[in-house]
Amino acid sequence: MILAWNRTLDGCVLAARISDMSDDHGVDSCSRPAASPRRRFPSRWVDGPLIVGAGPSGMATAACLRVKGVPCTIIERNDQVGSLWKRKTYDRLHLHLPKRFCQLPMFPFPESYPTYPTRDQFVSYLDDYAERFDIKPEFNTAASKAEFLAEFGIWAVSVVARPAAAMDQLDRSCPRAAAATQQYVFFARWLVVATGENAEAFMPSFQGHEDYKGNIMHGSLYRNGKDFCAKKVLVVGCGNTGMEVALDLANYGALPSLCIRDWLHVLPRELRLIGLMNLSTLEVGFWLAERFPLWVADKILVFLSWLTLGSTDRYGIRRPREAGPLELKRNTGRTPVLDVGTIAKVKSGHINVVPGIERLTKTGVLFIDGATETFDTIIVATGYFSNVPNWLRY
Repeated sequence: MILAWNRTLDGCVLAARISDMSDDHGVDSCSRPAASPRRRFPSRWVDGPLIVGAGPSGMATAACLRVKGVPCTIIERNDQVGSLWKRKTYDRLHLHLPKRFCQLPMFPFPESYPTYPTRDQFVSYLDDYAERFDIKPEFNTAASKAEFLAEFGIWAVSVVARPAAAMDQLDRSCPRAAAATQQYVFFARWLVVATGENAEAFMPSFQGHEDYKGNIMHGSLYRNGKDFCAKKVLVVGCGNTGMEVALDLANYGALPSLCIRDWLHVLPRELRLIGLMNLSTLEVGFWLAERFPLWVADKILVFLSWLTLGSTDRYGIRRPREAGPLELKRNTGRTPVLDVGTIAKVKSGHINVVPGIERLTKTGVLFIDGATETFDTIIVATGYFSNVPNWLRY
């Protein structure tokens, strides 16, 4: 391995350090038996920043660097840009915020797009963005370890690159997938982590899980409700995804129940005010927060939401008393749910609200209030978590 190094650092010392790093950086424990000898993996020097992740944030970073004439390298563990939007979202999904809040730098949404673009429109927009700024990630390349070499002022990032066909095989048949795997180390002055907070699906454990004979699936696998017509489905999780999956199921003729364990703020996506056109709740919230103390802005926002949605307490959807939606977001990071029709279905009886789960039974669920109910399927819409702590050392 030859590394051109013409800066003030001692090139020989750096070369020796890189040899040591290449010996054990990025070794996939699945692809190397414990007793096998240490292997040296090839290394690459990155001209400019190394960006991990080719979602909206990663592409926006790459585009901004490109227009400033700064070269960069972007790696993506899947085989396409915006893979989360393309692979793990349901068909009826729209942006929950007006498009002007969601557009990427230097590239507005087409005028023909509605205020809240559909999933397919947003996916098309991401593809157009990559083409417009000539963003060409190295696909099927996942970061497995990254650490900063303080003595040289550079990052060492181990990656595992696999052909598309081998990506899914790795979990099921480690030896076969490992045969098609390439491992190497990137060295870069700058590292940009743009993998987002939604890298891995969070699947909670339920007492009695092994007893339940029905189907349990994560919300990331849900596409639409056409296969659930007339079936009893429990949706666990009352964030935006859980609320909208329950709505979609009801629209397809399923019999959904929505499990709401905690108190939460539900706001309409738009406020319908007499004499005014519909206003984005987000924009109204921003306007209020700039002019009033946060607790006052919250009082007004909750009142305006009540005018649109009415009271939800009697249906089992209760607002937190200790803080309003804006204050709760600031203090805890909890985002209020933006309703797009679920509340109306709850009020009409098409969606049943149930309390938290005590345990699963053979045919359904025992709830914390002692009630039991049978379900054909349980959809777990409990969100995602970041995988960055698994590979980033700092």
